[in-house]
Amino acid sequence: MNANHFLNDNHFPGGVWPVMLAPFTRENKIDYTALGELVDWYIENGSSGLFAVCQSTEMFYLNLEERVGYARFVKEKAAGRVPVIASGHISDSFEDQVNEIRAIAATGADAVILITNRLAKETENDEIWMKNLDRLLTALPEDIKLGFYECPYPYKRLLSPDMIRQCARTGRFYFLKDTCCDIGQIRAKLTAIQGTNMKLYNANTATLLESLRLGAAGYSGVMANMQCRLYAALCENPSDSRMDALSDILTICALIEKQVYPVNAKYYLQLEGLSLTTVTRTKEESLLNATARSEVEMLRRITQRLLTALPV
Repeated sequence: MNANHFLNDNHFPGGVWPVMLAPFTRENKIDYTALGELVDWYIENGSSGLFAVCQSTEMFYLNLEERVGYARFVKEKAAGRVPVIASGHISDSFEDQVNEIRAIAATGADAVILITNRLAKETENDEIWMKNLDRLLTALPEDIKLGFYECPYPYKRLLSPDMIRQCARTGRFYFLKDTCCDIGQIRAKLTAIQGTNMKLYNANTATLLESLRLGAAGYSGVMANMQCRLYAALCENPSDSRMDALSDILTICALIEKQVYPVNAKYYLQLEGLSLTTVTRTKEESLLNATARSEVEMLRRITQRLLTALPV
């Protein structure tokens, strides 16, 4: 289905966009049976869209064939129910980046997300970054819808409001996964993109509710892999005064991100009845010890109680 099917007033829908996990078999291959279950779980739990092939997908540990196969499968499995965006833009060389972006776009993804730290070295300034972006845009077909992800790995490169303003005014960018975790910067970014195609999706729980009230489009973060429906409720009803209490609880719950992620998220989804293993390529699953598992179980019990108490 064409990406325009999902465009409303020339932007993607607001709400929750999970940063998707990559299920692996015990043989360390992508488990497409479990991935299909995962896509359904996200959608059934209130997702407005899916962010495939991102850091939570362990994209830096997937080869290009795996990244392309994953994105194509998710797009086909979503089957027009929600839009799917994808990254996989991980290489250092310009030529490889162009090839990656074209390959991901060919999967049918509704937008291809650029990793901000791939467009300049950590020691290079914003002027160099903008020049590299201009070169990349020239090399890509204009009909490929694009976005940005301020990925923390291998280093975090935040975009300034001025950089975002310049990018948004090209008309080619639709999605910003913001990781600054600073409401002042978010406010300035929202001002910078006002009236353009670009929408901001906050990855940080502590600033999420306030950012939604300021005009952020939604949430795209780790905790949608565990408390997806609660985040959907927050995004759908930001002006509801009851959301203040929910926001407080979700912010404390989000501290579990500092545990053994993404192993803990995969364990949570096992508790939800999904068949995925806790195998990852980035963390040893044994690091999720008995105490850590009990904490994940507590999180799920808290989530279930909140779901019964809120109009979600």
